[in-house]
Amino acid sequence: MWLGPASPTDPCVSDQEQAWACNLSQTRQRRFLGSRSWMRSCLSDLWGVPAQDIPLHAPPGKPPALHSGWGFVSLSHSKGSALMAWSSAPVGVDLERLDRPFSSDALMNRYYASSEQRRLRSLPKHAFHQAVLEHWLIKEAAIKWQQGSLAQDLTHWVVAADGLSASHQCRAVQVAARCRQLGPWGMAIVSACEQNLIGATVCLG
Repeated sequence: MWLGPASPTDPCVSDQEQAWACNLSQTRQRRFLGSRSWMRSCLSDLWGVPAQDIPLHAPPGKPPALHSGWGFVSLSHSKGSALMAWSSAPVGVDLERLDRPFSSDALMNRYYASSEQRRLRSLPKHAFHQAVLEHWLIKEAAIKWQQGSLAQDLTHWVVAADGLSASHQCRAVQVAARCRQLGPWGMAIVSACEQNLIGATVCLG
C-alpha cells in the first residue's frame, strides 16, 4: 500500500510536489505524497528508468499527466488504496470496494438513464446490485478519460447493455470498457479504442 507518508528526501517525490503538499491537511498530504511516489515507482518499472526521471505532472485535485511521448495515466483512490493505469492512448480508471454500502435503487434513479434503469430492474437482486456498481465504475472511469466532472457529466454517460462500452449522450464520444474484480476490489478501465485496453498496464496498491 502507498498510504504511508513519503519521506521528505524521497527521490520519487519532486520539489514541486513537496511545495504543493505544504498547503494540504496532514491526511491529504500523506495521501498526496504517497500516491505520487507510488506512481513514479510503478512507471519506473514500466519504462526501466529511475523513478525521479519520470516526467509526471500531478497537482493536487488535478488529473495526473505525463510529458508528451511518455503515454497517458489515470489514477483512482478508494479506502486507502489506489489504482493506476498507463496506456499509449488516453485512458480512465475507477476503483471501488465491492462491499461498499450504498442504495442501488437511489443511485440508479438519480444518475442513470432510463434505458439503463429498465435493463437493470429486470435483474435478480444480487445481480442488480453488482450491475449498478459496475455501471458506476465505468461512468467514473469514462469521466476521468474525458477529463470531465462528476457534476456535469455523470448523468450523460450511458453504459451499453453488454457493459463493454459507454457513450456520452451530449457529445459524440464512445469508449470501450472493461470491469474486473480482484479480491474485495472492483475496477473499471476505459479508452476510446478496445485495443488500448489490451495494451494498458494496471497497478493496484
